[in-house]
Amino acid sequence: MTQVKSGDKVKVHYHGKLTDGSTFDTSDGRDPLEFTVGQGMVIKGFDDALLDMKVGDKKTVEIPVNEAYGERREDMVVEYPKQDFPDEMTPEVGMQLNMSDNQGNNFPVVITEVKEEVVVLDANHPLAGKELVFDLELVSIG
Repeated sequence: MTQVKSGDKVKVHYHGKLTDGSTFDTSDGRDPLEFTVGQGMVIKGFDDALLDMKVGDKKTVEIPVNEAYGERREDMVVEYPKQDFPDEMTPEVGMQLNMSDNQGNNFPVVITEVKEEVVVLDANHPLAGKELVFDLELVSIG
């Protein structure tokens, strides 16, 4: 029976959890996730976990921070002047925004604090700094 190797297109059902057991994402009730292994379409630990699996195989893998979304970086938390927000926008904690850097690259940020003069924006991935656990089931190869 064929085993997954880098470059294979696969379909996978998954259940992503934090180490405390809380679910952050799942394919339950949806089509399986489809991607090409080894192309950087998913986090490294997820990619690597599929190697050598066969159709129908199930496994649970723990993915360390460095093979998931990396460590939280304090340099990705910035204070942005409240006066620079559009007049019609009222910044609120939890609000997600898209920002762009000097090179025109867009990236998501979340408002984590609203102060009198500034708004604190966090560009870290929500799962940065967290070890992840995935229950995987390989549905198909090819």
